[in-house]
Amino acid sequence: MIIQSSLKKCFRLHYVLKIPTAGFKWAPKGGLILQSVSQDIYQNLALEDWIHDTLDLDNRQILFLWRNSPAVVIGRHQNPWQECNLKMMRQKGIKLARRRSGGGAVYHDLGNINLTFFTTRKKYERMENLRLVVKALKALRPQLDVQETARCDLLLNGIFKISGTAAKLGRTAAYHHCTLLCNTDKHILSSVLKSPYNGIKSNATPSVPALVKNLQEEDPTLTCEVLLDAIAEEYATRYHADDRISIINPSDEKEFPGINNKARELQAWDWIYGKTPKFSISKCLTIVNEQSCLDIKINMDVKNGKIETCNIDVPQQWLPPTMCDKLKDNLTGCKFCPSETKARANALLRTCPDYKLYSKWNLLCEKVLTLM
Repeated sequence: MIIQSSLKKCFRLHYVLKIPTAGFKWAPKGGLILQSVSQDIYQNLALEDWIHDTLDLDNRQILFLWRNSPAVVIGRHQNPWQECNLKMMRQKGIKLARRRSGGGAVYHDLGNINLTFFTTRKKYERMENLRLVVKALKALRPQLDVQETARCDLLLNGIFKISGTAAKLGRTAAYHHCTLLCNTDKHILSSVLKSPYNGIKSNATPSVPALVKNLQEEDPTLTCEVLLDAIAEEYATRYHADDRISIINPSDEKEFPGINNKARELQAWDWIYGKTPKFSISKCLTIVNEQSCLDIKINMDVKNGKIETCNIDVPQQWLPPTMCDKLKDNLTGCKFCPSETKARANALLRTCPDYKLYSKWNLLCEKVLTLM
């Protein structure tokens, strides 16, 4: 279902009037503004794919406005173990998503606005989009010191990053999406975008750390709603768009045929983790057991998110080599994730009748899990 929302100026802001419409195909040529009712990262990313893959953008450009419940979104060519704290995310119920575009890792919550600009590939121009956002912000608060950078970020006061950018360029269509920090939880942001894992070697695209600041820290009146209205107004003016925002539900299969399949693909393990570029991990870990302390060395190659090779070096006097070999063979081909690794390790542990060896083997398995 699609609902149009009229934009009526009042002190440069908009009141919203919801009016039912006949569906997405009604959309006129020229500029079109869409806003998602969903806060699900996979549904909103799926809508980006659907628009990019389905619509003819020759005589139309689209601005898509969306926000998400807490999630970390990594670029297409990134390694999640290098980019974020997966253990903390599992504990806090924060989703992980891999988008179709490149770029670095970002944290989303309801205090962050996402903007996606759709055009043909020929008309793609990310700097123009960023200038539009800057103009909208300056129209709201002329005193704001906001500038676009050569890296296609937006900086506040010349120091603080308030927006990051990424893009996908198809054969005929393209989109540029960017974030805008309004009132995001910076403590969570900094915590989940800090990987606790080391010893990883990879050719995956690394993120570039930056100081960040919320726009509401600069001006408490700059709420997400105020910012969304201002950007929509500027876009409508620039591209002669209809003076309404179409409120859409990206899970509506009738409006967007095939979109739920796209959402399922985006939340599949094989996409989120399996598309990670091949990497290796080498770690020296310490095990404390019965007042003794010993070092173990673990080396793994991970391809398509699965353990391709595994070597575990443990002092022979502590654990027989045959037991290390059993663990190594059991883990080879396993998904590099704690749930499957733990299941395989537990099945292996049940075959050990010796209590002392079982205890040592269990300690070793727990250490392996810390890598994930």
